[in-house]
Amino acid sequence: MDPDEFRDFGKAAVDYIADYFKNIRKLPVLSSVEPGYLSASLPELPPKTGEKWRKVFTDVDNMIIPGLTHWHSPHFHAYFPTANSYPGIVGELVLSGLGCLSKDWESNPACVELEVRVMDWLCKMLGLPECFLNESEGPGGGVIQNAASESTLVGLLCGRQRSVKTMLAKNPHLTAEEIRGKLVAYTSKESNSSVEKASLLASVPMRLLPTDNQCRLRGSTLREAVEKDKADGLIPCCVVASLGTTGTCSIDELEELGIVCKENDIWLHVDAAYAGAALVCPEYRHLMKGVEYTDSFNFNPHKWFLTNSDCSAMWFRNTKDAEEAFKVKSTIQEEPQYEYEIEHWQIPNCRRFRALKLWFVMRIYGVQGIQKHIRHQVGLAKYFEKLVRNDERYEVLISCLGVVCFRLKGEDQLTQKLLDRIAERKKLFIMPYYIQSKLVIRFVICSRLTEREDIDYAWNEIISLTPVTRKQLSNAPIQTVRRTLSLKNAGSIVNKGIVTDINDKIKVELFI
Repeated sequence: MDPDEFRDFGKAAVDYIADYFKNIRKLPVLSSVEPGYLSASLPELPPKTGEKWRKVFTDVDNMIIPGLTHWHSPHFHAYFPTANSYPGIVGELVLSGLGCLSKDWESNPACVELEVRVMDWLCKMLGLPECFLNESEGPGGGVIQNAASESTLVGLLCGRQRSVKTMLAKNPHLTAEEIRGKLVAYTSKESNSSVEKASLLASVPMRLLPTDNQCRLRGSTLREAVEKDKADGLIPCCVVASLGTTGTCSIDELEELGIVCKENDIWLHVDAAYAGAALVCPEYRHLMKGVEYTDSFNFNPHKWFLTNSDCSAMWFRNTKDAEEAFKVKSTIQEEPQYEYEIEHWQIPNCRRFRALKLWFVMRIYGVQGIQKHIRHQVGLAKYFEKLVRNDERYEVLISCLGVVCFRLKGEDQLTQKLLDRIAERKKLFIMPYYIQSKLVIRFVICSRLTEREDIDYAWNEIISLTPVTRKQLSNAPIQTVRRTLSLKNAGSIVNKGIVTDINDKIKVELFI
């Protein structure tokens, strides 16, 4: 492919993407394909000779699009947002086109220096402590990882290494292996599953601690667990706190946890993968009260910050801790030409030029543009929450930022029936979750294209499928008794209850 053909190909790709977003509301958010649909359509061997790019685009339309879940559809309300914007897309295109990697400053000066400055911009935008700045007087600094999963692993490995170093200094008769065998870490039962995966990779047992009725990890719970483990001869080395849990977007009590960590010399890592983006708005910075206690902090611009994946921002209070965990001796030892050795603050040896697309987004949107995006989406969530609260059949258990967790009042089977109906129609994509053993529906504002009309659409779809009417709810006392009656005996009392299943027998809820 020569440059002229590449121009045609690239322009067609941009047109294709622009048309995709223009028409995305018309596409079903969920596919209707069966497992194996694509394998049956693809040849077993690759083509021997090259094909025309127009043929490839035709196959994208005919084979790929029908099997997609459209994460940027305004009717996608599952998981969390995966960020996307036109500046981010172009930034990704340019960095892929430049095709350069960086290891140290000499290997790619622009890549390293832009990342150092962009991470400081980001730190200031979020109102994080100055100790995290690269260009501060202290040893702190920030680097871009590929995902929060990797950032959590990096934080855990740093905490492990610091504990080993500290214990070796206090107990020179012990070996590093003996100390590692006694290490233990902590997180809440509400934290992301990647935290458990990080503990497996780091070979550090992870305690999953219970939360309060708002799904938050509290300092008293952590203190009790730490004291018990220390009494048993174990060495607490790391706590992974959540600023926005995966299930409910609950915020762990960072200040309480930080005090316990400081008293016991425990590394505190804060995972703010989704909710961290909200800190760009000053009115949400109270959510990070206690952040000054943290040793490492990360959030994903590729979730809610309009920057395409992958891009996970991570800061250290002391980058020397990361260097001690990851720096290895090279066969060629040279004095670094640049004061920021960010290649030693990560697991890979080389890195993509991720800072470029983040730079595009920050410059083209500006601080105010990103704030407007966050506030708009929080406002949409508040609007949806109001709709739910105004319907007496429903209750909201937790609402935070762009996440609303709600359910039908009564037993879980009603909420499950609603979920089943929604899934069957495939007009919306939402997910279930459990809060305090109660089944709830997670409704998340995900797409940057979502508007108020889309919230109305979603709510109308939900109430049209609600398996209990307002009249039935208003006539029902709080307590119910269930009986399974034969068909011939049910007729006389069916008008006193709600028939929920008709087969060989009728199940009737009698109200008392």
